[in-house]
Amino acid sequence: KTLEVEYKGMNIAQILDMDVSFALRFFKKHPLIVEKLKTMESVGLGYLKLGQSATELSGGEAQRIKLAAELARKSTGKTLYILDEPTIGLHFEDIKRLLGVLDALVEKGNTVLTVEHNTDVIKAADWVIELGPDGGDKGGYVIFEGTPDKLRKDKKSQTGKYL
Repeated sequence: KTLEVEYKGMNIAQILDMDVSFALRFFKKHPLIVEKLKTMESVGLGYLKLGQSATELSGGEAQRIKLAAELARKSTGKTLYILDEPTIGLHFEDIKRLLGVLDALVEKGNTVLTVEHNTDVIKAADWVIELGPDGGDKGGYVIFEGTPDKLRKDKKSQTGKYL
């Protein structure tokens, strides 16, 4: 019986099978829905299905859904966002979009701390702390602390060579 109910010629199963980008167009006359979907798209999740199970999400996708939920809330300008490799699995264009979202958070007075290996994200940072020189027992030491420009010139930095 549930599948007999339709909206604009589509039942609930068909709607849940839509990706976020398509749903934005489908629900264009519903500002509250569009607002939430735009936030999802702004963090690079336009390809996700509306009905996708949380257990099917990668760690990066789950993290970006949490970020989208935060973005949809009223900002106090006093929030610390800690993100662990938010660009994993993202296309270059989606990384640019995510950087724009993170910049907007900072412009509102929030602080964004990311653990990241993507050089585009490192270049866009205000401040970089490089830990190393290796992982595990051979790591965890501060190799560099400063701006991306200074990181580029630092001879001890492994990361600076790639910026």
